[in-house]
Amino acid sequence: MHESVIVTGTYEPIPLDEADRSVAAFPVAQQLLLTDSWTGLIATDATLDLHQRAPGGVQGDLSIRGGSFDQTLVLVNGLRVNDPQTGHHNLDISLPMEMLSQVEVLRGAGSTLYGSDAVGGVINFITAKPEASELRLRAGIGNFGTNEQRAEWTEVFEKISEGLAVSRDFSSGFLPDRDYRNLDLSSDTILTSGWGTTNVLLAWGDRPFGAAEFYTYPFYYPSWERTRTWYGSIQQTFDDRTQVAFSFRRHTDLFDLIRDDPQYYENRHEDESWEAAIRRTEPLAGNTKLFWGVEGDQESIHSNNLGDHSRARGSLYAALDERVFHRFSFSLGAREEVYSMHSAEFSPSTAAGYWMNPHIKIHAAASRAFRLPDYTDLYYSDPVTQGNPNLRPETAWTYEGGIEWTNGGRIRVEATLFQNRVRDGIDYVLYPGNTIWVAANIDRLNLTGAEASVSVKINRHQLLKFSYTGIHGAQGALGGASSRYLFSFPSENGVATWEGSLPHGIIARTRVGVLQRYAASPYALWDASAAYNRSRLHPFLQLSNIANTGYQEIQGVVMPGRSYLVGCEMVIALPK
Repeated sequence: MHESVIVTGTYEPIPLDEADRSVAAFPVAQQLLLTDSWTGLIATDATLDLHQRAPGGVQGDLSIRGGSFDQTLVLVNGLRVNDPQTGHHNLDISLPMEMLSQVEVLRGAGSTLYGSDAVGGVINFITAKPEASELRLRAGIGNFGTNEQRAEWTEVFEKISEGLAVSRDFSSGFLPDRDYRNLDLSSDTILTSGWGTTNVLLAWGDRPFGAAEFYTYPFYYPSWERTRTWYGSIQQTFDDRTQVAFSFRRHTDLFDLIRDDPQYYENRHEDESWEAAIRRTEPLAGNTKLFWGVEGDQESIHSNNLGDHSRARGSLYAALDERVFHRFSFSLGAREEVYSMHSAEFSPSTAAGYWMNPHIKIHAAASRAFRLPDYTDLYYSDPVTQGNPNLRPETAWTYEGGIEWTNGGRIRVEATLFQNRVRDGIDYVLYPGNTIWVAANIDRLNLTGAEASVSVKINRHQLLKFSYTGIHGAQGALGGASSRYLFSFPSENGVATWEGSLPHGIIARTRVGVLQRYAASPYALWDASAAYNRSRLHPFLQLSNIANTGYQEIQGVVMPGRSYLVGCEMVIALPK
């Protein structure tokens, strides 16, 4: 339970308690036996809302502080992986959980640092540097025909380390046409040389799944979908001041409205995107630093429904940051991003923090963000949905202020008030007398909320955490029309989590969450897990939805009842 160092929402790595923005960090290593997916990590934070259509990371949408899933930017090692086709595929990251060291979340706007899409917040998946030469093998089985197999091989030498991982998760489904089969492969190579540090990451994923009712509520269709993802990146750090990076992502999506009759209605989409970046740090007088960067992005799509399209963006950002640890901090930044036809978005931000004494810190921030419409927003068409090629980009101002109190590290209390003022928000609306949902710009949407958490270290090995978020939304007039996604956020969400080590090598975690979505009934979920982590064999047990609650995170898509997964991990040390 050591102090986390974060890299998300800041211009250089800093301790978590020095952040001037609301940032959450979820270390992965100690949770590998207690959850089968990274989604189990973020479930302990009431500010984050994962709209899942199925377990196992199948077609999940993440929203932050009440924003839409399209307003969440997804990063891998600081490089964007958002899908230009649709935000429904943003979380197809193809990285087995064993490859991750930490998942970090910036709550609130982040366009100054990261560009388009960072309106509601940012989630950053950070890969782990291998620390030992070893082989990890894992297998598990559960109800609903669930089984998993995973393997991770790491080698560590003086100047090079390598990690290879494969993950397979399978379920025959708790309902007809709700089966899934996930396969992820990845390689992470880290080389130290006279040039500095080179990191090469390669990943591939394949996800076929039954998609009954995923998109067609209130009508039932036995649908089927398959997505595939190819991802590669290389990052070169020349010294403590200069980094260059390049990434490439290719994603395919095949959707059949009727599983056994593909010719009835089928969509095929293929999209590609790349990003190149140069980032630089310039130390100035005293504790002041100048951070600046240049980035370029290009994305294209080939689709039988959306057509063939491409667009490119270029951006330049700069920020001044002054920081004296455990005393004060201040940053002022701005980004100019130019996209197709010479249109541009300007995204300024400022943040400050002040330690009133060794135990109390206050912080505040204001920032502007934007999101370009994805290709589904612009061009999609089916019998009940119509895109709009004339959509304007979403823009938003986010304001927040908070206070943190800690008592020698044993008790930590955080509270933040925030407001997100969205203009030209993009959603699908249904006008009176019509039967087709049409993509449109919503004049305004104001989201005002409060988030609070209390963490208590019972002793060196046990942690108790309470987290709560409440959000109120106010929408501009729609002329009697209905919106599809804007008010699907939780108006109230509370989570209590206990985790720790018990005698005889037992580690355990339990979580109880109560959530109420806007204009819907509340529901509660209880999960628990335990494992033995001594010696080379690590048996584990994971229980989900213990109370067998009936619930839906997306309207019309029923989620599983009580389920279990039991298995064992074996660790084999390899000779050097």
